[in-house]
Amino acid sequence: MKIKITEELIRRLPKTDLHVHLDGSLRLESLLEMAQEQEVSLPAEDIEGLREIIVCDENTQSLEEYLRGFHIVNLVLQTKEGLFRAAYELAEDAAKENTRYMEVRYAPVLHSLKGLSDDEIVESVLEGLAEAEKNFGIKTGLIICGIRNMESEISLKMAELAVRYKNRGVVAFDLAGGEFQNPAIVHKEAYDLAKAHNLFVTTHAGEAEGAESIKQALHDCGAHRIGHGTRLFEDPDLLNYVNDLRIPLEVCLISNLHTKAVDSLAAHPFKGYLDKGLRVSLNTDNRVISDTTLTKEYLTAAECFELDFAQIERIILNGFKSAFLPYNEKRELIQAATDEIKAIKQEFIQR
Repeated sequence: MKIKITEELIRRLPKTDLHVHLDGSLRLESLLEMAQEQEVSLPAEDIEGLREIIVCDENTQSLEEYLRGFHIVNLVLQTKEGLFRAAYELAEDAAKENTRYMEVRYAPVLHSLKGLSDDEIVESVLEGLAEAEKNFGIKTGLIICGIRNMESEISLKMAELAVRYKNRGVVAFDLAGGEFQNPAIVHKEAYDLAKAHNLFVTTHAGEAEGAESIKQALHDCGAHRIGHGTRLFEDPDLLNYVNDLRIPLEVCLISNLHTKAVDSLAAHPFKGYLDKGLRVSLNTDNRVISDTTLTKEYLTAAECFELDFAQIERIILNGFKSAFLPYNEKRELIQAATDEIKAIKQEFIQR
């Protein structure tokens, strides 16, 4: 029996968010309150004014323009209290839509402007996530990012930090920032350090540049997952390689539209990747900057690509299978998600 895909159904289903940025997901209300508490000047003094400056839409013209709001948000994420609150509230928001596992990423180097040490920056976020786990029943991991458009020495420092907190809440190293004309291979030393310590690695690639950027992330940097991977279709042989090795793609539909990685949602290659069997998951990227939720991402995909319940279930399980977790923990999460999906399916069939 065909199940109607509704917002209620999507919200109820267990989900993962493997690609979500801390500083792109701070509530605007919290941004305003924290700025007042910290006596930080913002370019607007009310929620609507901040929304107009920070929140993007289909009229945003590029990744560089999309990134403009992060500087404003990070003005208040320079204290232990601010970082704790941002992490806690992000996990709270995710848990409200039954996100069962979330990997939060950020670049600690961007949060040291007022003298916080690297350890304070990491521990504040980990403490916020841990408190949210206790209160909301969500499981989380932390990904530390280097920045493509900064010196490679900074990325190496971030990789060292990630290694230091391995098995203490940090699950991977990533490279974020402006992709265009900032090749990942420049930061190879950071990748090599992470891999030498058996730390998972993911990389933003194939968003502002083509399939060659994905190839470099995989072959030169050793990425285990690809953030976005939108332009993978440009190299069919590489696509087959990614598919055969089950290398996950962290797809973020709405932000891809905003950054002009695609001209329209209908033109997004996501459905083609799904049909070919690639291990694609759906993720938010930046909940506030892209004005999105995980429920909205799934509902958008379902409506745009006419997905049925079986396809949505496959995408959800792809997310759990792609998590940077120890095998036994991952297996338990997959089984729990499978059981929960089955029960929800039966409930909606009976309706």
